[in-house]
Amino acid sequence: MMPRDTNAMGTIFGGAILSEIDLAAAIEAQRHWEGRVVTVAMDGVEFHHPVNVGDLLSLYTTTESIGCTSVRVHVDVWARNRFGAGGDMRVTEAHVTMVAVDENMNPTAISEAPRS
Repeated sequence: MMPRDTNAMGTIFGGAILSEIDLAAAIEAQRHWEGRVVTVAMDGVEFHHPVNVGDLLSLYTTTESIGCTSVRVHVDVWARNRFGAGGDMRVTEAHVTMVAVDENMNPTAISEAPRS
């Protein structure tokens, strides 16, 4: 994480981490749908540890479910101190619902075959 992402406390702004969660969820959802996806909901976000400038942020995703037009993704967020002190820390997790949309931004059905 970079200095531009800091808050008034000198740690990484939670909104910057939420943005990374959103991107990770979209990438996971696009394993199942080649078109556009948009975020409809992000549930269960509670920050357990601060993230510092220079920390390496790792996001791990799994598909929880696939609906007619949506993909629900679980995202785990971990941070590693840039100097290796303290080991990896679990920062937060989120459950993100992404919806497949057409060119007019209307929900569209997700095909049965997953993208390779």
